[in-house]
Amino acid sequence: MKENEILNALLNIEKEERRRIDNNKLLRYNTGEKVHKKQLAFHKCQKRNRWVFGGNRSGKTECGAVEAVWWARGIHPYRRNKKDVAGWIVSLSYEVQRDVAQSKFLSYLNPDWIEDIVMQSGKKASAEYGVIDYILIKNVFGGVSKVSFKSCDQGREKFQGASLDFVWFDEEPPKDIYDECRMRVVDRMGEIWGTMTPLKGLTWVYDEIYLNSSQDEEIWHEHVEWADNPFLNQEEVKSLTKCMDEETLSSRRYGRFSEAEGIVYKEFDQSRDVIEPFDVPFEWQDQISIDPGLNNPLACLFFAVDYDGVVYVIGEWYMAGKDVDYHTNEIFKLAKKLGWHTDAKGRLTALIDSAADQHTLASAKSVSELFYDRGILVNTNVNKQLFSGIAQVKSYFSEGKIKIFSTCVNLIRELKTYWWGKGDKPIKKDDHALDALRYYISSKPQATKLPVAYEGEIVKDKQRLIKSLSRRLK
Repeated sequence: MKENEILNALLNIEKEERRRIDNNKLLRYNTGEKVHKKQLAFHKCQKRNRWVFGGNRSGKTECGAVEAVWWARGIHPYRRNKKDVAGWIVSLSYEVQRDVAQSKFLSYLNPDWIEDIVMQSGKKASAEYGVIDYILIKNVFGGVSKVSFKSCDQGREKFQGASLDFVWFDEEPPKDIYDECRMRVVDRMGEIWGTMTPLKGLTWVYDEIYLNSSQDEEIWHEHVEWADNPFLNQEEVKSLTKCMDEETLSSRRYGRFSEAEGIVYKEFDQSRDVIEPFDVPFEWQDQISIDPGLNNPLACLFFAVDYDGVVYVIGEWYMAGKDVDYHTNEIFKLAKKLGWHTDAKGRLTALIDSAADQHTLASAKSVSELFYDRGILVNTNVNKQLFSGIAQVKSYFSEGKIKIFSTCVNLIRELKTYWWGKGDKPIKKDDHALDALRYYISSKPQATKLPVAYEGEIVKDKQRLIKSLSRRLK
């Protein structure tokens, strides 16, 4: 065969492969052509209770539907697959089922994979226009999977009895139906996932899923928004943005939970600002900040700053109902674990709320004096201006200059539950770690200086680059 004939044959094969991919929506998703990073994070996560909180058109329903198809077909790239899978797709109503979850699921399901369809209403020949009861799907392991469609309108009783491998909630279900579905996946060690736009405010999903994801080892959540979906038309995005107010955008674009007064630190993005712990260079270590409490929680945070001025919250001690001796011992334990710097006498230094200088009837010494006697040299000269302090913290989050280790679960929780009250004052509740954060940021932390040797190498690199560019320009 001549060389040009070989090239033409290869081109024809490539064209045929492209046509095959274009005609197979799931294949385009599998090959990465139509999947974005946060959808991929959802699929890869190994936790058994996963939720995607997303704005409209952010791609949340897409990943929910693909996940269900992967399970039913036995082709999940990040799970141990099996045959004869049983799953439910749960919508708010049959009408919503037909128009959203059912339609999306069918769009990723090759007709050749369907063993049978049983209709709730409508004709099997045009199933996409009716309401499906269940679909039997050919599994690659030789079995047949059954995917049933359920409506929350049916009531809790219709969700009893089955033993399932998965449940997908398309939008937020009532709490009693969610609880019932959790029981349905127990026997088979199955999984639950949900894809929703949080339009109902601070519901049970906010309390049990959103707030607990940093503490419950089985719960995971992700926020997705329009900017995360590179396949959206940018002109459409601009048009939609212009016609929505701030509160509507918060939920419908960013997939955020909202309340009438609004969350204080809306700039905080857990998917961006919370990171897994790593070994922080010793020279990054900066300061400890304490918001004291005896009956109320005492919050103590350990801070580091990198060469670019990015602040890292790398450690947290948080406990209520304990005395200064107990808190001091635990703070020293955490400092030892972190390899934290001390002075020549082994003492720690820390910022602390100036209220710690006050004397009470319970002790002849102030809290700051008690800490001092136990080896923590506290500095009460902190900026307690609430509004300006909050503004500074918000600015750091806006610029992506705060990174929080995932082990600091109480700080993360408080960031997600701190709401404005009337006027410019937040509701005084669950803000102990936030106060410690605010004291530290208000101290205006400085970027860690580069080691002299490292600085020299950077200068040399810049000089080499300048010379190279100069030669090219000549």
